[in-house]
Amino acid sequence: MADLVRSLEYEHVHDRPEAVPIAKLRPGDTVRVHFRIVEGKRERLQPFQGVVIRVRPGLSDANVTVRRVAVHGIGVERTFPLHSPRLDHIEVVRHAHVRRANLYFLRERTGKSARLREKRRRVGLEAVEDEGKAAARE
Repeated sequence: MADLVRSLEYEHVHDRPEAVPIAKLRPGDTVRVHFRIVEGKRERLQPFQGVVIRVRPGLSDANVTVRRVAVHGIGVERTFPLHSPRLDHIEVVRHAHVRRANLYFLRERTGKSARLREKRRRVGLEAVEDEGKAAARE
């Protein structure tokens, strides 16, 4: 029975090629999730920007929990199923250096103690050469 369910999940995931790749998302990333909101007959995209505090991998049931601080310091968490047809796309704004798989400790923190250290990306030699070539063309 479990094999049957797994095969159905596998087919469901591969029927939707524009699904969001979960390998790019990690806890500590600041992301902007564009989610479709239906209001009556109208449909619009609503961005939700916050820090990824949990990533649940899986086939059709993969999801990601994003936390942001709303007005007056109230924390808002939202769990987005990654294979939902309402999920348009996810952009990664920045990466942070974290040492935990789930960042639940951010729930009790406010202000400066809730900040995460940004992960600096090393610029490879190829990128430096490409920038030099682009500057030479101008």
